[in-house]
Amino acid sequence: METGKNTEDHLKAHKMKKKILRKQSLVIANAGLGNGMSRHQLHRIVDNYGVVETLLMPPNKPYSFVQYESTEEAKKAFDALNGKEVTLEDFDQNIVLYCNFVGKVFWKNSVPTSLPPDLKVIEDIISPEEERKMLESIDWRGDENTQTAQKTLKHRRVKHFGYEFRYDNNDVDKDNPLPGGLPEICIPFLEKCLKQGYIKHKPDQLTVNQYEPGQGIPPHIDTHSAFEDEIISLSLGSEIVMDFKHPDGHTVAVMLPRRSLLVMTGESRYLWTHGITPRKYDVIQASELGQKVGTITADVRDLTLKRRETRTSFTFRKVRRSSCNCIYPSVCDSQKGQQRQAEPSFPHNEMEASELEQQYVHKVYEEIATHFSSTRHSPWPRVVEFLRSLPEGSIVADVGCGNGKYLGINRDLYMVGCDRSKNLVDICGEKDCQAFVCDALSVPIRSGSCDACISIAVIHHFSTAERRLAAIRELARLLKPGGTALIYVWAMEQEYKNQKSKYLKEKHGSKDKEEESSTGTSQRLLDDQKHDRSSQGSACSDRLLDDSEDKGCAAKPVADSRLPVHTNRTSFHSQDMLVPWHLKGGIKKKGAVVDEASLAGCKESQELSPVFHRYYHVFREGELEAACRSLDCVRILKNYYDQGNWCVVLEKL
Repeated sequence: METGKNTEDHLKAHKMKKKILRKQSLVIANAGLGNGMSRHQLHRIVDNYGVVETLLMPPNKPYSFVQYESTEEAKKAFDALNGKEVTLEDFDQNIVLYCNFVGKVFWKNSVPTSLPPDLKVIEDIISPEEERKMLESIDWRGDENTQTAQKTLKHRRVKHFGYEFRYDNNDVDKDNPLPGGLPEICIPFLEKCLKQGYIKHKPDQLTVNQYEPGQGIPPHIDTHSAFEDEIISLSLGSEIVMDFKHPDGHTVAVMLPRRSLLVMTGESRYLWTHGITPRKYDVIQASELGQKVGTITADVRDLTLKRRETRTSFTFRKVRRSSCNCIYPSVCDSQKGQQRQAEPSFPHNEMEASELEQQYVHKVYEEIATHFSSTRHSPWPRVVEFLRSLPEGSIVADVGCGNGKYLGINRDLYMVGCDRSKNLVDICGEKDCQAFVCDALSVPIRSGSCDACISIAVIHHFSTAERRLAAIRELARLLKPGGTALIYVWAMEQEYKNQKSKYLKEKHGSKDKEEESSTGTSQRLLDDQKHDRSSQGSACSDRLLDDSEDKGCAAKPVADSRLPVHTNRTSFHSQDMLVPWHLKGGIKKKGAVVDEASLAGCKESQELSPVFHRYYHVFREGELEAACRSLDCVRILKNYYDQGNWCVVLEKL
């Protein structure tokens, strides 16, 4: 029996040996970025046993993976390192390494992350000598005093110049400036920033923060009502990684090199939080140890640790003298109070619905028509596919045609467009397209005269379930028996089957903010949706169809509740809302008068661009199909999801 057992153990050992020899990769526990092992130190350790093809160090994990050129080298490393005690550099702490063989290691090639919109980092903005003088000008030895409002906070030391920022209410006392103003040594630097166009207004407030290794500042947005758009921050003494976070959870880690200038304007200033995680080491790109500027990409093949040093930041701001009128009302303290009076309520009857649509759909598109049209030039591929699939000579109505971008897609069709906006119809005329003004609920075209109809981003502007159904019924009325209609509406689900819509994706790199999504190439689906105008009549939510039991039907709104204002490029939290449109350059149609009821924060200085609010009802999955099925004169040929939109193709029975 003993002999048999020894033979069995020998066979097991032989099989294990063969298994090991077939593998070239090791996982090494206690040798990760998460427990203080740098890439440089680990590479030096594993390099002793053979040619290292790949060294993978996942961020914040206490283990790493190493792949050797041969199985023999991997076996040699395993025998030498498993159970080996080493000392972590900079930590003066001993740890024990543990190894094992792994068959395959999978990782994704990380795509470089874009900086948050409107964020800039300018390297070497000052010289080492200028840096030395600025650091020496700040005397941290003195007690807390009124002139500089020096504070020792829990996580850092702070001095304020010009005006004191009050952390108890996140505001400044605009009527109580600090004596002395800004330090004289800062004046040449600020003049340089003005001359080179990094700022438009000379700052009058300075906050100096000093961070020791292990210290940080919680994620925050500088109070909108306290400071103007431009906020600039100079990093002195050491580099740092600053974390930016969008409301939808998307984060971007940005390297701020020593002597660099961070410029936050627009979306990066108003919408994204920024902060510094309290830690003694930053995870950075190993290939960028030379203080390269940019985002930190989670490439496990190129990450290492960088020990922090004492860093001092000079953050300059301009105190705001009027309320903020930015295009991000959901995070704007100036506009939150105004919105409660200005925002309309959900409509409770036909008259209220019509008035809501008149004020927050029809009037708005009349005002923004020119600017809106300039952002609507790329046809959506699957709409084009539908139009090109129609027989030659088909009569097609584009109900809610906007600027007519689909009217000339297929020259073999007889297409006519209609829209509630006269200014958009005029733009169609300038393109030699046939279009006329009408309401989508009452189209002056003979019943049964069209071979096909399209309604692209229109029906979501109607404010009750009954009116949305009436718009679909009107499309069916126009069709001949056997005729087809294509309908697109904005979807509540902007992330579907684990894929984010283009609407959400574009916010992080698009220079055309909010609804000015510019797409350019034909295969890229424009998410006009967020603003897809569509002529017609309107939208808010009374309630979904009583007979629709499909999943996704909306709940009845709370009585007397106000319509929320959506934050552009974020996920939806309500089916019925107001979506801002920032009128570029503040230019309306010629001779137009801006109606304050449809403007957000209209009591602003003339230099600010008007912000218009448009009503939308976003559809849940199954809601559009349920409405279509309630009509006995049509049947659904196809339904699908297309880049943040729910879509159906109907056939007239």
